[in-house]
This record gives sequence, structure tokens and C-alpha cells, in this order.
Amino acid sequence: MKKLFTSKYTPGAVNAGMLFLRVGMGILIFHHGFQKITHFNETTHYIPNLLGMGKTINTSLIIFAEFFCSLFLILGLFTRLACIPLIIAMSVALYKSTDLDFFGKGEAPSLFLVGFIVLILIGPGKVSVDGMIGK
Repeated sequence: MKKLFTSKYTPGAVNAGMLFLRVGMGILIFHHGFQKITHFNETTHYIPNLLGMGKTINTSLIIFAEFFCSLFLILGLFTRLACIPLIIAMSVALYKSTDLDFFGKGEAPSLFLVGFIVLILIGPGKVSVDGMIGK
């Protein structure tokens, strides 16, 4: 019980927390990407057309971020690099789709955005492919 009220931490607890955050965020966003892949034609109708690139290209970029980058995130491979497209995708979702409504329709993109920013700042942790390569 005393451990709950202390500000001290152990490296194992920090690495477990980083693993839990990384895998949890990766699995949650992977589900969104998988839904977009399986329903690609329907997805192109509601993805906004940014910079005049066309809805198909924008949908493909969102799928790359949400599906493939989330796989890298789950594995802990190129974690910080994989977070960049996810941060961009969540920023676009928050800005274009919800008009910066952080507490209404934009709550999910806001939470994902905060999680990915935390991951880009703290990194993957030791329990990851990046951590194993760094040894």
C-alpha cells in the first residue's frame, strides 16, 4: 500500500508501463485501420480530400498510418518513426472531422493524439524490438 503513494519508480515498472501503453495504443488503432482496409470503398466517402490529392490517396495514407504503423508500434519496431504518421493522422482527424471538438466527437482522436505524443517522447522501452536492437 505504501508503494501507491510514493513518487519513486523502478526501471521495470517504467518499462512495463511503456509496453502496456505502446501495445494498447497499437491494438486500438490497428482495429480502426483494419476496418478501413476491409471497407475501403465506403471509407473513401468520409475521408476528407486534403491538399487536392484525392480521396483514394488520402484513404491509403490513413490506412498506412493506422494499420501498418500500428503493427510497428505493437512490435516496438521504429516506434518513434511510426508515431509520426499516426500523430499526423490523428491531428487531421481532430481538425477536419471534428472541428477541434476535444470533448465531443473528437474525444477519441484527442486521446490517441496524446498517447502517440507520449510514445514519441518516451520511446518504446526495453521490451521492444528497438530495445533489443539497442543492446
